[in-house]
Amino acid sequence: MWATGGRTPPDTLPSVTTLLDLSASFKAYDVRGIVGETITVDSVRAVGAAFVDSLGLAGETILVGGDMRPSSPEFSKAFSDGATLRGADVLLLDLISTDELYYASGTLNAAGVTFTASHNPAQYNGMKMTRPGAVPVSSETGLNDVQERAERYLADGVIPAADVQGRTSVRDILEEYSRFLRAQVDLSSSRPLKVVVDAGNGMAGLTTPAVLGDRLLPALPFDIVPLYFELDGSFPNHPANPLEPENLRDLQAAVVEHGADIGIAFDGDADRCFIIDELGEAVSPSAITAMIARREIARAQAAGTSEPAIIHNLITSRAVPELIRNDGGRPVRTRVGHSFIKAVMAEEGAVFGGEHSAHYYFRDFWNADTGMLAAMHVLAALGEQDGPLSELGREYEPYFSSGEVNSKVEDLQASIARARTEFEQEGVAVDDLDGLTFTPDHGNWWFNLRPSNTEPYLRLNAEAVDPQTLEDLVQRVLAVIRD
Repeated sequence: MWATGGRTPPDTLPSVTTLLDLSASFKAYDVRGIVGETITVDSVRAVGAAFVDSLGLAGETILVGGDMRPSSPEFSKAFSDGATLRGADVLLLDLISTDELYYASGTLNAAGVTFTASHNPAQYNGMKMTRPGAVPVSSETGLNDVQERAERYLADGVIPAADVQGRTSVRDILEEYSRFLRAQVDLSSSRPLKVVVDAGNGMAGLTTPAVLGDRLLPALPFDIVPLYFELDGSFPNHPANPLEPENLRDLQAAVVEHGADIGIAFDGDADRCFIIDELGEAVSPSAITAMIARREIARAQAAGTSEPAIIHNLITSRAVPELIRNDGGRPVRTRVGHSFIKAVMAEEGAVFGGEHSAHYYFRDFWNADTGMLAAMHVLAALGEQDGPLSELGREYEPYFSSGEVNSKVEDLQASIARARTEFEQEGVAVDDLDGLTFTPDHGNWWFNLRPSNTEPYLRLNAEAVDPQTLEDLVQRVLAVIRD
């Protein structure tokens, strides 16, 4: 059970059965499955042992924490049991957001795991793993080996004990994490703001009062209006997935009702944030990427860095690289996906990176993504000027975007080939960094087609200089690919 004082332990699980095949829960970047079916106490214990063996962590200290889901405490204990059996010491962080794990892994230079299924429904749980320094563990960097070793332990029915077994201790990092973030963005001189925060019954219900409120640190000039701060992994109010517009409706209504300056929504493990302006309208992640990029470029330049690199994925608005260049930065375009972003962040020495999915990455946060730090930058940008967020946001959204439009097609490659033939005949440039991106010389629009990795869907993202041009483009592309 959770050991840190002052935090309420979620309920534990009934006993579960062992599974020998872990392929249903091991994904490209993390582990995620249905509790009691594709992720169990026995399999988690085996993964804990395999994690130590695969990463060579015997004799080292590893970090273990989890979110508010009912299964997280028992899974944390099982993972710790497997890890200590194989000779690693375990530092239990107990209830944490995912970016708290990144903070701890970075500042303590230790490998770790947090139990979370992010925005997935209540019946799910999973594991996000890092090497020391918050370096992610993915299928390309060790996750497959962890899976194979864990499956062997499950098949053997026993985890052999190391000659020297590890010990377990407990540490609460919430105040350290909060102080660190406040040192990154000084909010003390902001004008007073009324801020509605929708935690979605997820971990932001714990971290928001600590970072933005006065639970642990001196008060900031913010009037925080809490929405669904109660930690509850059953998600009784709405799914903790702000990427779906219906899950933002309560926040949008509350911002208008309270006359707030801004609304902030976090996903279940609080590594993403979404922003609502004072009119109740969403501010796009591309606009937020551009807004934060401007601040981070200025900070890097003040520290003596010329042309600081900023990462953006290929379906963010073209306004993002335009602003980066205009502000003296160097835009670096990459594929969609956090593993690509983090890798390119490190390769390029980038100071910041943003994705259309509202993941925001910071060099000074070990190249990791953190929803809270991104929200703090937006609050700082809003609080240092007198205008409303709707006006500020429009500065960063000069174009019109379709969002992601999914089409179910029988033959993905044939549909993509038709689109390529159709537009290349008109001299439209096409690149294949991630799917196909079409960009004409006139610059009035662009669009990207990407096939889903798991379903027979083509994903269309388009942008244009005006709504009619966008509508015409989307209808034309859909007519070609759905033929």
